Amino acid sequence: MLKELHIKNLAIIDDIKVSFDHGLNVLTGETGAGKSILIDSLNLILGSRAQPDLIRTGEKEAFVEAFFEYPDMRNLPDIGIDFSEGIVIRRNISSSGKNRAYINDSIVSLQTLSEIGKMIVDIHGQHEHQSLMNIERHCFFLDSFGRLSEDVKEIERLYFDVKDLKEKLNDIKERTKDRAHRIDFLKYQIQEIESARLLPGEKEELLNEKQILSNVGKLKELSEAAYYEIYGSEGSCTEKLSSILNKIKEISSIDNEAKEILSLLESAIPLIDDAVISLRSFKEKYYINPERLNEVEERLETIKKIEKKYGEGIDSALSFKDNAIRELQELESISEQLDFYEAEVLKKEKILMEKARTLSEKRRKFADEMSRLIMEEMKALAFNNSIFKIDIKEDSISPSGIDRVEYLFSANIGEPPKPLTKIASGGELSRVMLALKAMLADFDRIPVLIFDEVDAGIGGKTAEMVARKLKRLSQKHQVLCATHLAQIAAKADFHIKVEKKERNNRIFVGTKTLEGTERLHEIARMLSGKITETSLKHVRELIEVTEKKVVTENNNTGLFG
Repeated sequence: MLKELHIKNLAIIDDIKVSFDHGLNVLTGETGAGKSILIDSLNLILGSRAQPDLIRTGEKEAFVEAFFEYPDMRNLPDIGIDFSEGIVIRRNISSSGKNRAYINDSIVSLQTLSEIGKMIVDIHGQHEHQSLMNIERHCFFLDSFGRLSEDVKEIERLYFDVKDLKEKLNDIKERTKDRAHRIDFLKYQIQEIESARLLPGEKEELLNEKQILSNVGKLKELSEAAYYEIYGSEGSCTEKLSSILNKIKEISSIDNEAKEILSLLESAIPLIDDAVISLRSFKEKYYINPERLNEVEERLETIKKIEKKYGEGIDSALSFKDNAIRELQELESISEQLDFYEAEVLKKEKILMEKARTLSEKRRKFADEMSRLIMEEMKALAFNNSIFKIDIKEDSISPSGIDRVEYLFSANIGEPPKPLTKIASGGELSRVMLALKAMLADFDRIPVLIFDEVDAGIGGKTAEMVARKLKRLSQKHQVLCATHLAQIAAKADFHIKVEKKERNNRIFVGTKTLEGTERLHEIARMLSGKITETSLKHVRELIEVTEKKVVTENNNTGLFG
């Protein structure tokens, strides 16, 4: 169950901690007091999207933290987090957009948060009954009742497998239309690239060679001049160095400190000799060969033409050729592919339809049981003469199967049931949704149920029936209910008042656990708008009747109405 909720800097909330208990927990207060903000904060805990404008004006960050005790940790997915001491979920919302989610201080994704959250809490919003106007939701509720989600997932997987196979098959069929022309064209492209006999790195080497051949005269002149100046001419570098060495040797025979200079000069002699040998080779390799220059330019022109067609750089052209070879091989074996995919489509379609028909049979079986149980729940909500049916018609295959599921409803005796989406009023839809949720809650294991003003627009006897329904649900689940109805508040096991307060010229939300006289006064305010002896007397009677009925119902089978 939810033990504590801590909210800071969210909307008009400054910093509050709210504790909850077993059974029916009610949140009451004037309209706009902040009850829905508490519900919205729980939605954040369950993985809903967070926007920076949720942060309290003037603050840089908001956070929501909730502590849950969970009855059976084995039901939770294994995400590598220890839940033995309970579950602490925290959402940090930053004005910079860098939001974070944590479970037991381990950072998690919103998907993981949602996966854990849906196992713990189910929130029913004040406008959720409107989802009954969406026929697709009718099938969803039936599948939830029958625990058919895994069957639906399998059909969805098969459906998209078939869709993918058909797309590939159609692609192959399209390619077969111009297959012969495409094969000829690919062969031409491959032959053109292969005939060029391209080599990786060849272009760079040719460009360098062209630059040398284009400047060979200048290179020969410079290399020969350098050679003669360093070695071949009178007064060359080597000759002058030899003279210098003799002089330094004579100096060092007198001054030992000159030996270091002598050593440096002597070490230069082998380097100069190596340079002389290299220069000799260079000046001998530079000779004018117009034919070779023409060959290089022609080869570069061939490479340029290939690059213009198949991509800049030899590597791009070679990669194009490899891809063309693969496509050619595929096209040449396209008949085999066509046979394979046609067979696969037929096989998968057969499996899909078999699974869809099996699911349809399960849905029809569960539809009868679900209709019966909802009728029982609706009688407890003052629908004594109503009829509820689940109509299932075969439809074209879709990711959810072959069924078109629609709820039929009649609120009046003698009237045949008609589509719920066309005849039910807002108040009737609200009660049908509550009956549906109450029925599903008897079958699921979600420990915390939250109702955000699902009692909107009802009163009198119906309000009392709704209150009793919520009280019964609280015997199997922890129930949190934001309400304006005194009948529901009177049945609470734990009563929290939410109110706006002012401090330092700013509005903030405060909460208070009500007991005794304070609780009587709050329910009296809800009942008549003001606190009088008459309203207080009526409240005491409401609470006394509630306590007597709880004792009676606990002594019976647990069903009532």
